[in-house]
Order: sequence, then structure tokens, then C-alpha cells
Amino acid sequence: MPTTVRRRRRVAAVHPAPSLAAAVRTVQIAYPRIYLACHTTHTRARSTPFRLSARDSSLLVHLDETEPTRPADLARHMDIGAPTLSAALRRLEALGYLTRTPSRADRRGLELRLTPTGAAALSATSVLEPARVRGLLRSLEPNDRARAVAGLAILGRAAAGLGRRGRA
Repeated sequence: MPTTVRRRRRVAAVHPAPSLAAAVRTVQIAYPRIYLACHTTHTRARSTPFRLSARDSSLLVHLDETEPTRPADLARHMDIGAPTLSAALRRLEALGYLTRTPSRADRRGLELRLTPTGAAALSATSVLEPARVRGLLRSLEPNDRARAVAGLAILGRAAAGLGRRGRA
């Protein structure tokens, strides 16, 4: 009589959505853990081949390679004056890290985009050490890694949208 082997299918556990308060607390706990585990020492702008200061990096991190950002929105979000922002943008454009192009919607306005060179510079000078982030991600099972990265991407998009709409 042949023996039938039954394999248990792994069924994802269904967890009820946490309350907003519980979700806030989870983010407040998880974010610093990730930051501290992957944080690198700060370097001075002149000591890197990319010549990026902390302020430069904080500007570039708000830009995207495909989605444009208006300088006025960036200045408002970062709470810096237009002249200060304009000088920084000129410098970063001269380094090849961003492009400033006329707005398609408003020819008087500008659109800022991160260039591939800017993305590489940002990655290389991030406060999150790429090797540590890789190690953290390698420590996860592939499905968990995909879910974690997708979740962070969702939070990142929400954060970018919150910045455009104003603070909570």
C-alpha cells in the first residue's frame, strides 16, 4: 500500500492591523534601531571624492531621478531661504548632481531632478553605510526582505507626500 506524504502548506498568519498608536510606537522603536545599526561616521565634504556636505546631502535626499521637485517646495520644506537654496542648487548642478529644467506646467518655474551621478554620490555619502544595509538585508529571508523594503518604500512615499502637504 503506497504511503501518501502530506506536506503542510505554509500559510501566512493573518494579523489584525495594529491601532494607529501601536503603529506609531513600532515605527518609533524600529527606525532608531535601523539607523543605529546602519549608521556610519560623518565625513567632511572635502574628505570625500564627491565633495558633499551634510547640507548638500540633505538637499539631494529630497530629490528623485524621475519625479520633479519645485525649488519653492524644497525651500519651504527645509525651511531655508530662496537665495540660500539657489546658491546650493547652482553648486550641486555644477557638480552634475541635479538638473534644473523649466517646468512643463509653468514655464516660469523650475523642476529639480537628481541625476544618476547625484544618486551615486548620495548613496556613497549616505548616513546609512551601504555595506551595513546590505548585511542587514542579507540577514532576512527573501520574502521578509521584499516585504520590509516594500514597507519602507511605502513609508518613504507617504513621508514625501506629507512634506508636500505640510506637517501633520
